[in-house]
Amino acid sequence: MSTKSIYAKPEYFYNRELSWLLFNRRVLEEAKDKQLPLLDRLKFLSITSSNLDEFFMIRVASLKDMVQVNYTKKDIAGMTPSEQLKAINEQTHQFVKDQYAIYNNSLVPSLEKEGIHIVSHYEDLTAEQSAFADAYFTNEVYPVLTPMAVDSSRPFPLIRNKSLNIGAILQAKKDAASSGQFRELYMNHHSKKKKNDGKEEEIDFATVQVPSGLPRFVEIPSAKEGEKTFLLLEQVIEKNIDKLFMNFEIQSVFSYRVMRNADLTIEEDEAADLLIEIERQLKKRQWGEAIRLEVEAGIDKRLLKKLRQELQIKEEDIFKINGPLDLTFLMKLSGLEGFDDLRTPKYTPQPAKWLHGDEHLFRQIREHDVLLHHPYETFDPVVDFVKQAAKDPLVLAIKQTLYRVSSHSPISSSLAEAAETGQQVTVLVELKARFDEENNIIWARKLEQAGCHVIYGLVGLKTHSKITLVVRKEDDGIRRYVHLGTGNYNDSTAKLYTDMGLLTCRKAIGEDATAVFNMLSGYSEPAFWNKLAIAPIRLRDRFTSLIKRETEFAKAGKKTFIRAKMNSLCDAGIITTLYEAAAAGVKIELVVRGICCLKTGMPGISENITVRSIVGDFLEHSRIFHFYNNGFEEIYMGSADWMPRNLDKRVEILFPVEDEALKQEVIHILDIQLADNVKAREMQDDGSYRRVIRGRAKRLCSQEYFCKEAIRVQQKRQKQASAKTTFEPLRSEPENNR
Repeated sequence: MSTKSIYAKPEYFYNRELSWLLFNRRVLEEAKDKQLPLLDRLKFLSITSSNLDEFFMIRVASLKDMVQVNYTKKDIAGMTPSEQLKAINEQTHQFVKDQYAIYNNSLVPSLEKEGIHIVSHYEDLTAEQSAFADAYFTNEVYPVLTPMAVDSSRPFPLIRNKSLNIGAILQAKKDAASSGQFRELYMNHHSKKKKNDGKEEEIDFATVQVPSGLPRFVEIPSAKEGEKTFLLLEQVIEKNIDKLFMNFEIQSVFSYRVMRNADLTIEEDEAADLLIEIERQLKKRQWGEAIRLEVEAGIDKRLLKKLRQELQIKEEDIFKINGPLDLTFLMKLSGLEGFDDLRTPKYTPQPAKWLHGDEHLFRQIREHDVLLHHPYETFDPVVDFVKQAAKDPLVLAIKQTLYRVSSHSPISSSLAEAAETGQQVTVLVELKARFDEENNIIWARKLEQAGCHVIYGLVGLKTHSKITLVVRKEDDGIRRYVHLGTGNYNDSTAKLYTDMGLLTCRKAIGEDATAVFNMLSGYSEPAFWNKLAIAPIRLRDRFTSLIKRETEFAKAGKKTFIRAKMNSLCDAGIITTLYEAAAAGVKIELVVRGICCLKTGMPGISENITVRSIVGDFLEHSRIFHFYNNGFEEIYMGSADWMPRNLDKRVEILFPVEDEALKQEVIHILDIQLADNVKAREMQDDGSYRRVIRGRAKRLCSQEYFCKEAIRVQQKRQKQASAKTTFEPLRSEPENNR
């Protein structure tokens, strides 16, 4: 019997979507944790809300598309799309209830105690506060609003995706003092409306979008000095909505929010210009099919019925919210000035441990490989790598892949500068990077205008790899400098995501880097690869062979283990290979932040596998793979998770860490993460996650540890510098091998 037939049974896997919901619940636990600073808890609650939005716009939307076309194929856990939707719906409704229980019962009262007041009811305002809010509406809000009534001559408007809106039921004032031709026309129309065939008379409905360009929370005067009091913008509009509909009585008014299908469908083979096609699809994202409706709890039944009919949404897709809709506004509130004692002190990334800031970057890379650990260490060396190359007269060419970049990217600016000064610059800008398409289009055009050769990704594949190649003419010939990373070339997210990077000029890796860009620009795959493993052509096979090698060592009675860290694990082929290894006796320790479809604790199958997830102040994003290899330990890092899309549908790169000192550093990083007993949760045999039981063990938060370690290294370096101690570069292999 084949390995697949033994280990690929549906009962051996968890569903991907339900596993993701468990991850978001781990984030929600941070919002619930009273040991955390209060404003940090607001931040985590905001993250759960934004996470859920994206989950619905992409994953739930995709499942709904499958159901609509009667697609019934089961996933690896044996669930059809309709079964997945039903389970997601049940769990999500409970999740939202839990979100608002934390908000209403814990966070808001705690904020009150600290002098931060979020007004729940407009009626609770003092006369002074009410007057301030009304004046704010008149002066700041009213000019921006566009009220839209709905009747036979004015159809229901298109409600933008994720926008916050206010719906109202109106009734004309029959005794209104004001008059006018427009009012008379309306009253004549209204008087002609009759009940037909026993049906209810159509209601007068109006809606207004809460302007996204204004702050969501409005500060109003506080009763005590040093305190802060806030009203939500929709409350201000609701209170003053009668000013938008003169001569009408407002019978009821409630907020609502629509989530739409935002999963772009792009026929790349038929798109004459991919950039133009993606721009066209981006506009459609705002008006995709409604898949989720959030409304205020207690909403008028007539108003809800109108929304249901017009949006064509099912009852199970309606979420009645006991609190303010869209909790993502809490992210800005968590940064409130003047309350620093209520948040974790902001960490400042330290200089890179393996670099000396006073020396030329390329000279240091020639002397030794450089390991980077973000955000504990600054992202500046990556920016400087491109910036120095752009200004260096010895540099002949710069080549780079860009998946997600910041809106004011210094790296992209340097690439443009390099092209303008005559260097050959090739940039692959991945236009299909979800939710960053528009930003990437802007940079692609700027780079083209500067003279860069811009490639818009590959047909049918996303280029997710993170690689930069600098070709430099030196005294002893052409030398290639390479940066490889686990995270994006984004200087903003580099302060929030944990990632690893490698700077090297090893000859074998330089040759492979050249081959990568030749493959991306001209589809010319080399006859062989020296060190890098590339998806989708050989990365799956590489991972499989590395796991199976450990299996064979275990069968031979030798010591063996696999340790790996990633964002997600849901590839059936990799999981079954891990099951085979574990059954043979290989000890497998996994750090998986989010989705994990692998089951632990199955007798004879996965008893040797442990899975832990770390959720903390930084988003764990690095991918690290450690294989014992009969004592000849191997360390790899890369851009790919163990997911089908990464292994089969994306351009990804796996690269080795070969310098012995750097290998030990990466092993140390894994050791600390596997010893975390503060932010780590371990998967239980039933699929749930439980915080690591500390017992008598010393408290160890891996993220705190790395922050303090980076600071200690810098303090030691400063002490050495004050004593005029020279910087000792790492030992490296002989120059002729590099």
